[in-house]
Amino acid sequence: MARNLNSCSFIGRLGKDPEIKNMPNGNAVANFGIAVGDDYKDKQGQKVEQTNWVNVVIFGKLAEICGQYLTKGSQVYINGKFVTRKWQDKEGNDKYSTEIVANEMEMLGGKQDDGAKAAQPDKYPSHQPQPANNQPVDDVFDQEIPF
Repeated sequence: MARNLNSCSFIGRLGKDPEIKNMPNGNAVANFGIAVGDDYKDKQGQKVEQTNWVNVVIFGKLAEICGQYLTKGSQVYINGKFVTRKWQDKEGNDKYSTEIVANEMEMLGGKQDDGAKAAQPDKYPSHQPQPANNQPVDDVFDQEIPF
């Protein structure tokens, strides 16, 4: 039987401070976007730089750490799984959201470089169980990682 792999890793900078909320069970949830750069050469051979935005969701203690130490501009390493959620808006239209549910976050750069609120150890793995409503995507995307 073939095995699938749903694992994503990114290095980027926060576009704004993390948004921290608490679920009904009291666990924290952090939401933020990171900008990841990519460059390529166009048909004329000119270097083209582009920025892609990656939505990140983190649960539990790791979410609390993100809220405490990350700010807009912070450079982070994120590792997690690719997830697409589906819901309906008020008019009954299907809406989709694609995000990375992170299980690992590492702060990169120095205090002056990334705007972190305080100097702390760099690596915070999370072993919090993920909510059952986050269903992983069955398809594995075959794309090159830009770093």
